[in-house]
Amino acid sequence: MSEDNMHVVVMGGGPAGLTAAYKLTKAEKKATVLEKDNVVGGISRTASYKGYHFDIGGHRFFTKAKMVDDLWREVMGDRFLRRSRMSRIYYRKKFFYYPLRAMNALMGLGIWNSFLIFISYMKAMLFPIKPEKTFQDWVCNRFGKRLFNTFFKTYTEKVWGIPCSEITAEWAAQRIKGLSLLSAAINALLKMPTGNKSKVIKTLIDAFDYPPLGPGQMWNEFKGLIEEKGNRVQMESRVDKIYWEPGSVKAVQVVQKDGTSHALQGTDFLSTLPIKELILKLEPTPPADIVEAANQLSYRDFLTVALIIEQDDLFPDNWIYIHDPDVKVGRIQNFKNWSPDMVPEKGMTCLGLEYFCFEEDGLWTMKDEDLVALGRKEIDQLGLAKAEDVQDGTVVRMPKAYPVYDSVYKEALEKVKVFLATLPNLQLIGRNGMHKYNNQDHSMLTAMMAVKNILGENHNLWEVNADQEYHEEVQSEEERQLAETLKTQPHVPEKTN
Repeated sequence: MSEDNMHVVVMGGGPAGLTAAYKLTKAEKKATVLEKDNVVGGISRTASYKGYHFDIGGHRFFTKAKMVDDLWREVMGDRFLRRSRMSRIYYRKKFFYYPLRAMNALMGLGIWNSFLIFISYMKAMLFPIKPEKTFQDWVCNRFGKRLFNTFFKTYTEKVWGIPCSEITAEWAAQRIKGLSLLSAAINALLKMPTGNKSKVIKTLIDAFDYPPLGPGQMWNEFKGLIEEKGNRVQMESRVDKIYWEPGSVKAVQVVQKDGTSHALQGTDFLSTLPIKELILKLEPTPPADIVEAANQLSYRDFLTVALIIEQDDLFPDNWIYIHDPDVKVGRIQNFKNWSPDMVPEKGMTCLGLEYFCFEEDGLWTMKDEDLVALGRKEIDQLGLAKAEDVQDGTVVRMPKAYPVYDSVYKEALEKVKVFLATLPNLQLIGRNGMHKYNNQDHSMLTAMMAVKNILGENHNLWEVNADQEYHEEVQSEEERQLAETLKTQPHVPEKTN
């Protein structure tokens, strides 16, 4: 079919889906975005309640991918705020700066405990765990077992709901590559200039850009620009079925808010749907072993309890990691410190208490008023605000926020990839679309490469954020980036038994 008849159907209106539609729109190609929710941005959306704005998690705008940075500024212009990062760990009723500050850590942990942590680290350097299979192995090899038990274990298991020994080392390598006790200490003693993006470890960046009204402000801009040029972003439009035959996808069945449905045909399809959902929506049903593999992919769900508090300045952090097993909250965002425009009233503060859960567990199914009451109790218990100062609150749930890297996911994902490679006009992009714990910028990169593929180029999307050096060291010109990092021969995953 000629390019004049091209119609790309984009399933999902998050960072990857909207980036793809925007790039297609600029290339004067027809694209339709299908978003099941009533707001764009996916997990990078900004929610609003009585004029208060809050993220679903915090989303820093910092990237080493120049083409992504250029796109942010193309859409937002000079409206970004430059924010200094401040984040701390709450552990045993004390606060520890993160990134590490040597004297703060020494005083908080105590000289003897710090000495034992150093000895544990030296032991790990001399006798590393091999083979390095799990998150626990990965962290112990770079920080020592004592620091792992002190700082990493409780928080990580609170986030994922499974033991650290069941999380793969791949997750740690992807998310905190380049960080070790030594590099953290060097960063604490010899601060690097924040302007040198090619040398900053991502986990340790101390400044970032941010839209005045949160990341959702940018994604609404994307939506407007797409629609301004005649393409469509259909809200509250759920993909119910995906019709395929050997060799290609033909159409999707779309269900609207009022229950009506229609078939939407396309020449090319981009999916940001969780892979498990994608496979189960295929019509006819794929082979049983593919369905079984897709059902082995797990997700961690997430909810934010936003508390409106009658206090002007509670604490200086953008966010705080809560390494305290006595409370259920995992992280607390202070949205006023991300941008003062997020809080509309003087003398008030809006905190986002983040709870990590599974859809079937008690936290997820609690009534909103009970979750707000829990948040009020825990914020008081932590000493960060008084319960009586909490004036109001609301809850936002985000299912399938984080793809889980457990012991079975990799083999299952490879099996699914082998099957999907037989449908070349269907490309997977984004975090859930690829079951990869991508940041916003890497999700956007997968979308950009997918559009280039549709327009006749040949890029391996699975290389984006897969190679550890690439993850931390993407630099300079688009041409160099494409040629040296992404332009590969077609990749067919190895078959699994």
